[in-house]
Amino acid sequence: MNAGRLFAVFRKELRQLSRDKLTFGMIIGIPTLQLLLFGFAINLDIRHLPAAVLDESNTWRSRELVAELASSQVLDFRQHVSSPQQIDNLLRSGDIGAAVVIPRDFEARLERGTEAAWQVMVNGSDQSVQAAARQLASFPLSSLQYRPGIAAVRPVEIVNFYNPERRAQINTVPGLIGVILTMTMTIFTGMAIVRERERGNMEMLIATPLSPLELTLGKVLPYVGIGLIQVTLILILGLLVFDVPVRGSLVDVYLAALVYIAATLSLGIFISTLAKTQFQAMQMAFFLFLPQILLSGFMFPYDGMPRFAQWIAEIFPLTHFLRLIRAVMLRGAGLGELWIELVSLIVFVMVMLAIAVRRFRKSLD
Repeated sequence: MNAGRLFAVFRKELRQLSRDKLTFGMIIGIPTLQLLLFGFAINLDIRHLPAAVLDESNTWRSRELVAELASSQVLDFRQHVSSPQQIDNLLRSGDIGAAVVIPRDFEARLERGTEAAWQVMVNGSDQSVQAAARQLASFPLSSLQYRPGIAAVRPVEIVNFYNPERRAQINTVPGLIGVILTMTMTIFTGMAIVRERERGNMEMLIATPLSPLELTLGKVLPYVGIGLIQVTLILILGLLVFDVPVRGSLVDVYLAALVYIAATLSLGIFISTLAKTQFQAMQMAFFLFLPQILLSGFMFPYDGMPRFAQWIAEIFPLTHFLRLIRAVMLRGAGLGELWIELVSLIVFVMVMLAIAVRRFRKSLD
């Protein structure tokens, strides 16, 4: 082995890497992004979970309990309701993640100390909400010390809606639809136009009367069918292997998936206008996939993140799709109840397509 020749190849590779600004950016950007996300944004302690309270007792002790729960900062009481039906509706639509119910005989139950004195109803379709309920169950509450020794008994009943068995697959499988579509659709589409450029087919396409929009949409429309096939496969396997139900309308499931597929495809098209090679397109897709899976609420609690991280998460389409698909599949909600999430995805599609088509030029450049 000749050290001089080895050093020459080593120096050539370094120079080539230095000229590839995208690769160099990934070398610096990926570890920096992971450090910032895990260090600042990822927090397993839930804070300010939207909640409602039904206080049928309405005594000073019940009001003290609500005040102490609010001071824990785990729950953010945004609704004061007057009936259990209102709680059902709010949980189903996703407006709240939990509800505290204090019965009329609250103080009598405390005095007896043999049964649950109050309830926490949680949205079991979200694992982070279940974690918040566990935090509340271990939170010391002085208002419950009605008589000596009562604090040693945990007089709270946690009612888990939509996932009473607390099976992790119930939460994971619907989320995997979004994660798999994000990974496959963005990468496939990001590489579609770049592949034509690398293979020299772009000259032939330029000679046709196709407009940039027609060429772009024509390249990605086949992937819409691929995405719907993937959704069907996940739904079938989820039902047969993990017994994951679809409580809502299948039409709503596919409509939500179709809008999300359009969002991921538009993101892939945007990537294809930036990347020069298929390898660069794959790098950029991975770079955008990482923060989505970490900040969307799929792996870590959304409500445990600081406010600035939540603002960033709202930009990504996966955040909105997870709320949609879990609400429809697990809570039986309709798309009309989740119109904000649906509109957010549609706006994302329109913005990404507008930018991508504007950047795309029918030229050899």
